Amino acid sequence: MRKYINLNFDWEFVDPKGFCEIVNLPHTWNNKDGQDGNNNYLRGVGRYKKEFCMPENFTRKNRLYLEFHGVSSSARVMINRKEVCFHEGGYSTFRADITNVLEEKNILEVEVDNGINRRVYPQKADFTFYGGIYRDVNLLVVDSDHFELDYNGANGIKVTPTIQGSCATIQIETFVSGDGEVEIKILEENGLVVGKGTGVNVTIVLENPHFWNGRRDPYLYTAIAELKKGSEITDRVSCRFGIRDFYVDPDKGFFLNGVSYPLHGVSKHQDRKGIGNAVTKENLKQDMELILEMGANTIRLAHYQHDQYFYDLCDEYGMIVWTEIPYISEHMPEGYENTLAQMRELIVQNYNHPSIICWGISNEITISTRNRKDMMKNHRVLNDLCHQIDPTRLTTLACYAVCMPFDPVVHKVSDLVSYNLYLGWYVPGLFLNDLFMDIFHRFWPKRCLGYSEYGAEGMPNLHSSRPRRGDHSEEYQALYHEYMLKCFQRHPFLWATYLWNMFDFAADARDQGGEPGMNHKGVVTFDRKIKKDSFYLYKAWWSEEPFVHICGKRYVNRTESKIKLRVYSNQPEVSLYQNGQLLEICRGEHVFVFSVVLDRENNFEAVAGNCRDSSYIRKTNAPDHSYRLSKHRQKESKNWV
Repeated sequence: MRKYINLNFDWEFVDPKGFCEIVNLPHTWNNKDGQDGNNNYLRGVGRYKKEFCMPENFTRKNRLYLEFHGVSSSARVMINRKEVCFHEGGYSTFRADITNVLEEKNILEVEVDNGINRRVYPQKADFTFYGGIYRDVNLLVVDSDHFELDYNGANGIKVTPTIQGSCATIQIETFVSGDGEVEIKILEENGLVVGKGTGVNVTIVLENPHFWNGRRDPYLYTAIAELKKGSEITDRVSCRFGIRDFYVDPDKGFFLNGVSYPLHGVSKHQDRKGIGNAVTKENLKQDMELILEMGANTIRLAHYQHDQYFYDLCDEYGMIVWTEIPYISEHMPEGYENTLAQMRELIVQNYNHPSIICWGISNEITISTRNRKDMMKNHRVLNDLCHQIDPTRLTTLACYAVCMPFDPVVHKVSDLVSYNLYLGWYVPGLFLNDLFMDIFHRFWPKRCLGYSEYGAEGMPNLHSSRPRRGDHSEEYQALYHEYMLKCFQRHPFLWATYLWNMFDFAADARDQGGEPGMNHKGVVTFDRKIKKDSFYLYKAWWSEEPFVHICGKRYVNRTESKIKLRVYSNQPEVSLYQNGQLLEICRGEHVFVFSVVLDRENNFEAVAGNCRDSSYIRKTNAPDHSYRLSKHRQKESKNWV
């Protein structure tokens, strides 16, 4: 039976400048300089070193693998000064069989390179390329007869459910290194065995199966495969899977199990303030809890393969997932093979997740005019590769702006197409969003259109009673999203919409909003401590959990005699009290606006059903200049490129 031995602790680390220290994994050397601006974070080769002994009871019947879950972005692995693996791609699992170089005491060395090159993606993008061994490292002991571990980081089991009327056909393929007989079992969530089979390729029919039905009912089965030699079990693997069907209609949007299921959600990066991308499972669980609280039902995991633990959470909580490779921003002819390698690993390692419905081919590359013929060939090959490895899912890509404009070649490469549009932020005119959707749908009525990115910067310390584009105020961000939510409601044919971004994230090339090194389009701050007003707007639209929220809590000092106080709630009626007196009862949907004459001191309370929220506003004679960006800073409010 296989045995995992964690190697996360006590590594000797030398950074690219030669500084040496002892670290534990997960680890990145850019957790601070990759978040402070100036685009000068340390890139190059970092060296990790660790000693370990041969595992107890290790015999000639065993094989020993090194397993890395994420090393950014290239890794050269050596055991006792012999190279056992070289991997390019910073976001996927990879392994190395080290049995033949194993000694009683061993020296493991890993050279990690996040330096600039022209062959490994990403090299140009609006986020920090952290260097380090930032996910777990394990030793994996297996019998010489075991389920395959040498194919694209997978675990040797592949499950393909197909719905046929009131039955589901479950095809379970296993891949074996060595000899033995494979026995298969399918278990319900309560542990009851509901199907059995024998062989490396087994088909099991389940009558009246329990569907995986998104956030409504994310039911998961478990497939267990055992490799036997006689009565001895030499290896065992398992995976959870869900039985579901989906399709996308160009006029009606996304359908799950034959029922309309409009997709509204968020995009997400994987880093944290002061931590970088070396996040823990506790960090990832908190992220999921915040996304669930806001009421999203889909997540775009940008712009690379994320931790397997987070895909598991998406399965468990019923999130629909768009996942993608970091083929982003700039096409590199020398990176062709790397795009294929990263796509193979993404699909093979994540094939069994029911949450995933599409593979993302690229992001914001297709507007480029350089190497265009080669770039489009790369896209077509990637699209074909996705369908070859996985004919059960769709492909998509994220186009930047209008792609020369509405390039019919670009938006017809993949099964679905989406656009990254910041109309109303980088360019004036929120109404342009309606115009774009209407024109696209009229010209290409059979193409399924989505919004892969939209958003506006919002700083929780910047405020304005007259918010405008570019001021980075919390108020403008909220008004922008108020418009976008109504706009999406007017265009129900969109197959999915993805807010950019759920959380603020590090982009060391940026210097905006008074805090360099950051993209502030999140509706939750980088440290996850502040939910901006926009968070509660989305909660009012998407969540069924009763709540009420008064906007502008951080906008305390005001000079106006009369203000418009906004309240967000998913309840049909909100009562507003000022200094203990009922001011007004307002009926409506999502957004409730009250006209308020300010006293010198103002304590407000909003009541909606059993929900209450309070805030305080002080009327002042002079404006509080800390709420405003300087004119110099406002001029810097532009895109990163």
